Amino acid sequence: MPFYHTLGTVPKKRHTAFRRPDGGIYSEQLMGHEGFTGTSALLYHVHPPTTVKSVRKLRDLALVAQDDETLKHRKWETGQLPKGGSAVLDRVPLLFNADIAMYHVAPDETDPFFYRNAQADECVYVAKGQGTLETQFGDLPYREGDYVVIHRGIMHRWKLDPAGGETVLLVHESRGHIRAPKRYRNEFGQLLEGAPYCERDIGRPTELRTYDEKGDFPIYVKQYDALHEYLLDHHPFDVVGWDGYFYPWTFNIHDFEPIVGRIHQPPPVHQTFQGDGFVICSFCPRPYDFDPNAIPAPYNHSNVDSDEVIFYASNEFMSRKGVSFGTITHHPDGIPHGPHPGRAEASIGQKWTNELAVMMDSFRPLKVAKQVAAVEDPSYHQSWLDAQHALVAAPGAMIP
Repeated sequence: MPFYHTLGTVPKKRHTAFRRPDGGIYSEQLMGHEGFTGTSALLYHVHPPTTVKSVRKLRDLALVAQDDETLKHRKWETGQLPKGGSAVLDRVPLLFNADIAMYHVAPDETDPFFYRNAQADECVYVAKGQGTLETQFGDLPYREGDYVVIHRGIMHRWKLDPAGGETVLLVHESRGHIRAPKRYRNEFGQLLEGAPYCERDIGRPTELRTYDEKGDFPIYVKQYDALHEYLLDHHPFDVVGWDGYFYPWTFNIHDFEPIVGRIHQPPPVHQTFQGDGFVICSFCPRPYDFDPNAIPAPYNHSNVDSDEVIFYASNEFMSRKGVSFGTITHHPDGIPHGPHPGRAEASIGQKWTNELAVMMDSFRPLKVAKQVAAVEDPSYHQSWLDAQHALVAAPGAMIP
């Protein structure tokens, strides 16, 4: 996020000798994006972060699309996907293009290794569960409903809290920098008064834990669509202090302030984050539109230059039938979509919705990963057909 934060101890001036108690110098490291012109942070290590004992490639991670590339609306039930395992090694790919990839994972164990995604920012929606993201920047607590934003290159480990029950994560991997929408910020980066959230809503690392330990510490690094193992000769969380604008953070979906109107508001009012080639939106519990004749359910619309993907985080959604927690729908560009039969009529006069969903709109077509073929509803693209005819045509009437 574009505001300053610091933990631990840092020297008065950057790039000056910062002495250890034994007289040695702490190892300074700059982390940031866009070379030396984007947001960055300076970290001070007990040991140099470059002391690597060995390196090996573990496996390829290139995504493979389904053979069926038919242009149609699609639906999957992620609750039927495999459960358990690691928060990073057992992710099931869902959809992807050159800008964004989406994964689903329901881990049940804390990894013994540390992880760094060196090819993408991550925005992880915590659909269920709670715990702590352990990082070089300190501990970052997370809970159900949080978006956990982990910028490219930040070393971390998901520490699951069993008291939070089952963990379900929806992962967005972005080749570009994930950030607050530009229209929410002024020229200095501060979130505006009219933005649907503010800096007070952002969770930042809290407790900085410094480990001065020698040994063999495996670091798993994702880069070049492959997983690599680096063996470090010391504990990677040896930072005594850091400061800057580049760090992991959280934002809870329930802290998003919905924008409502007299008549239906378009999807951009739900935008939460932006990346290069996509946006992420939050559909939250809120009052319905308040004109007596308003139709709160969205009107039919055509995605002429974007794909729409919705993850349903509750069993309710105003415009859709046949969805429950964990359902994902994909409405691709080039064809219209809209409310299911009867949903527009049913929304008239209603005062409130308890829907909860995460939407990702990509500006380039998405491919469907092979791994979700077994959990697809093959008839979803026909779910508007028969019921729609029954709704609009009286018995015996001719349907053009």
